Amino acid sequence: MPRYVIERDFPDEFRITLDDQGVRICPSYAEVNRNESVVWLHSYVSQDKKKTFCICEAPSPEAIRRAATRNKLPVTRITEVLMLDPFFYR
Repeated sequence: MPRYVIERDFPDEFRITLDDQGVRICPSYAEVNRNESVVWLHSYVSQDKKKTFCICEAPSPEAIRRAATRNKLPVTRITEVLMLDPFFYR
């Protein structure tokens, strides 16, 4: 399955709280993604919390956009990437 980096820009801080609400949010995003065959692997958040970089596997950029719309998340850029593992080369 192709792998993508999804850049998201937020006008205000992107926050997932470290409480019961936060515990419910992440699985709900993953469930919506799963319905579009998108697998959320992990994300990075910028220091100012206004940008995220999400690593996902998906059948297409369109599937990512559909999942993002359903999750009410912005999509600034989608880039298909290949994984480069530094331990692969010896």
